[in-house]
Amino acid sequence: MTTTNAPAVIDRAAVVQQDLGSVLHPAVQHKLLEQQQLVIVSAKDSTLVDANGTEYLDGMAGLWCVNIGYGRTELADVAATQMQSLAYYPHTAMNVPAAALATKVNDLLGGDNHVYFVNSGSEANEAGFKFTRQYMKHEHPGEYRYKTIGRYLGYHGTTLSTLAAGGMGDRKMKFEPLGNNDFVHVAPPYCYRCPFGLTYPSCELACVKNIEATIQGEGPETVAAVIAEPVMSAIGVAVPPPEYLVEVEALCRKYGLLLHIDEVINGFGRTGKLFGFQHSGVQPDIVALAKGIVSAYLPIAATVVRNRVFESFYGDPAANRQVNQVNTYGGHPVAAAVALRNIEILLEEHLTERSAENGRYLLDGLNTLRQHACVGDVRGLGLLAAVELVLDRQSKAIMPGPQMQQLVDYCKAQGVIVGRSMGTRFNGNCITLAPPLVLTRAEIDRIVQVLDKGIAALTGNR
Repeated sequence: MTTTNAPAVIDRAAVVQQDLGSVLHPAVQHKLLEQQQLVIVSAKDSTLVDANGTEYLDGMAGLWCVNIGYGRTELADVAATQMQSLAYYPHTAMNVPAAALATKVNDLLGGDNHVYFVNSGSEANEAGFKFTRQYMKHEHPGEYRYKTIGRYLGYHGTTLSTLAAGGMGDRKMKFEPLGNNDFVHVAPPYCYRCPFGLTYPSCELACVKNIEATIQGEGPETVAAVIAEPVMSAIGVAVPPPEYLVEVEALCRKYGLLLHIDEVINGFGRTGKLFGFQHSGVQPDIVALAKGIVSAYLPIAATVVRNRVFESFYGDPAANRQVNQVNTYGGHPVAAAVALRNIEILLEEHLTERSAENGRYLLDGLNTLRQHACVGDVRGLGLLAAVELVLDRQSKAIMPGPQMQQLVDYCKAQGVIVGRSMGTRFNGNCITLAPPLVLTRAEIDRIVQVLDKGIAALTGNR
């Protein structure tokens, strides 16, 4: 049993009363909170503990983010030390931890970049859109290049612009109309449910051809960038063909567009390489980083631009070419110090390599679930995986929401937290997994065993 640093005494009833009376929670119906009343009080490695002392194996690393695992007390020490010397100063000036963190990130991405710090993945992508638009105004005067091409079923954040860039109808429907046509959508590389009804590789990457047709249809002189997650996570870990990003990059170069890669979930070892785009060897112009950059120990994220983009913002002050963007907490010295140590731990403990090895082991285990007729597909890359459930394999009719929730609840009752694809009413039928990269093989076995029993219970095949 995992030992955690739980507080000695928790007045659970008082916490529940305070919370229900004052807190507005994200993405969860408060009536469910009133019933479940889950209070998490401590965590260690891949294990969470609630106020009743019940332990849970966290198969989602929080929200795809606690890459180095819970309970790293040395990160608290780093934060305390930095806070005593410099707790904050705006990033219009330099500070030691942010400079060191930027250098580390730049080196990991090849050394030809500049790094802009923000607080979340949404802000990282938002800043990327703004950088793209300003860059195009500088480099293509007389052209009105402002459109970014995204993919249906993609997810890039919760701000209005990042919602518009994504293609998840249920996530943005309550905020529409979003008020602009800055974002144009194309078919996703979701091979199990190919939008064109084709099969890889005979499809000849019709999804990439769709991007080029869209660029031509919109007019290349109006298009600025293509944004893509290397692996589309939230919709159910849609892993594209290996040459997909290579061909997308080629289109960007052909038409003079920027390639904006969203590594918010994929990055920092999650897919078995340090960054998801490294599986295909492309060179993005803009990279959005968050989550694993600090393993959620403090809020910090980054927008990385290649130097050829940065150079567009460099010049005499009178030319007014500087990045026209500001962030109060960007480059926060305490968060930067913690993020730097987080990355050092990731590298020292070879967690990216561990993610690759254990990811293959996890996928092998999940593939045994194909014995159940309702398992339509199993896919993943590194410690990022999904099991897609269907009513029958021939039609691929999705497993309805109530049954999917029944499976999620079953796993939780067995002490294993799993995720579920979200964002569209038509594709909420995937169990998603993104555990801490410190996950052990025994814990992988436990996840597979619980899912096996849960799916059997769901279909009556006990």
